[in-house]
Amino acid sequence: MVELYPNDFVDVPEVAVRHQLQNYVRNVRCDPKFANLNGLSDLCAKLVETKKCNTFDIVYKLLTLALVLPVAPASVERVFSAMKFVKSQLCKKMGDQWLNDRLVTFIERDVLGTINNDVILAHFQEIDTRRFSL
Repeated sequence: MVELYPNDFVDVPEVAVRHQLQNYVRNVRCDPKFANLNGLSDLCAKLVETKKCNTFDIVYKLLTLALVLPVAPASVERVFSAMKFVKSQLCKKMGDQWLNDRLVTFIERDVLGTINNDVILAHFQEIDTRRFSL
């Protein structure tokens, strides 16, 4: 991970990573609090709970990267899939801001579904003077 993501470990020499990993493994094996964990998320939570994330900061960063990386590509794929749907043949020359606004409403439709339509209409009515009431 250190080689794949060098920007996240700019000031950390490789020797320090290896040294901290060895110390971390020894320390965690001797600690009974880390005996019955069910995955990386439990391990990260236990590191924070025991405040060992401060002592083993490099290891904690490696673990959080390992937890975030599988989610990031899925989020990007979800946005591109939504973009294909939103940017149809009729909207080929859509501006960036308008596309962004439409994508947000499409992707976060479950959140926007909880907002009352009257609130939205009142907001747009207050933005600018209209020829007629919405």
